Amino acid sequence: MEPASGARTATSYQEGKAAVIEIQGLTKEYDGRRVVDALSFEVRPGVVTGFLGPNGAGKSTTMRLVLGLDRPTAGQALVNGRPYAQLTEPLRQVGALLDAHALHGGRTAQGHLRWLAASNGLPARRVGEVLAQVGLADVAGRRIRGFSLGMRQRLGVAAALLGDPPVLLLDEPVNGLDPEGIRWIRTLLRELATEGRAVLVSSHLMTEMALTADHLVVIGRGRLLADAATSEFIDRHGRTRVRVRAVDAAKLAALLGGPGHGLDAVEAEGGAWEVTGAEPERIAALAAANGVVLYEIAVQQDSLEEAFMRMTADSVEYRAEAAA
Repeated sequence: MEPASGARTATSYQEGKAAVIEIQGLTKEYDGRRVVDALSFEVRPGVVTGFLGPNGAGKSTTMRLVLGLDRPTAGQALVNGRPYAQLTEPLRQVGALLDAHALHGGRTAQGHLRWLAASNGLPARRVGEVLAQVGLADVAGRRIRGFSLGMRQRLGVAAALLGDPPVLLLDEPVNGLDPEGIRWIRTLLRELATEGRAVLVSSHLMTEMALTADHLVVIGRGRLLADAATSEFIDRHGRTRVRVRAVDAAKLAALLGGPGHGLDAVEAEGGAWEVTGAEPERIAALAAANGVVLYEIAVQQDSLEEAFMRMTADSVEYRAEAAA
């Protein structure tokens, strides 16, 4: 992608001062209710940072505070060391997608981006470049009111990229996208981070975050719950289990449930057992010593979704009753 006139290249993102988002003791209250509570974290360049939390956790409010759309009750949010309101040529420094519906339906896709470019001193050629980049070149002249949600998301991403910024904030960018679109946004985010940009992205799709995010910031009820590399988060908050099956299921059950072995084993589907707190080598040796022939033994790690659900269980604001 050719940078806009005056914009920095990916190389200079890494060579110059690190472009970051800094959240420092950020607090926001509405009618006495604390939505964001003394939140502090950083989004570093060259990293896709996943911003996770249950509904009502304060993710969107935090992003609005970063972009100066709300005023904090306490603390501050800085982009490249300054509040957003103090940035010169902000679209060259920060690109954002918060609400794909917040578009003038009577404008064309091209017209919308041309208006943004003209009002921010960006070269008109960038409009065609970003429309091609997000796959909307063929519908540049169509009215936005006829766009699907997925097309609006793509247009929102195009607007965020218009100034070739080193910092990007994207709130639920895969919402409304089909599988091809989800794969496209995943690849795009990885490429943007590889270029040295700081990328903050929120999503409820844990599978996508596991594939996309290098680092995770997890909040619940406005408070920071975790700030760690994705793999570290899963290791810390997920469970590791050993799945085992034997030729003689009854004999295996008696062995795992027998006294003196100290095994935490629960029966799983398909005649298998899942054991926590023991290495597979120990289980295999125990089975061999007792004449139990195994035909499956495998280590299973919780997914990001499972680790996230376990970690945020006490921070869910709206909880439905379990199905009978």
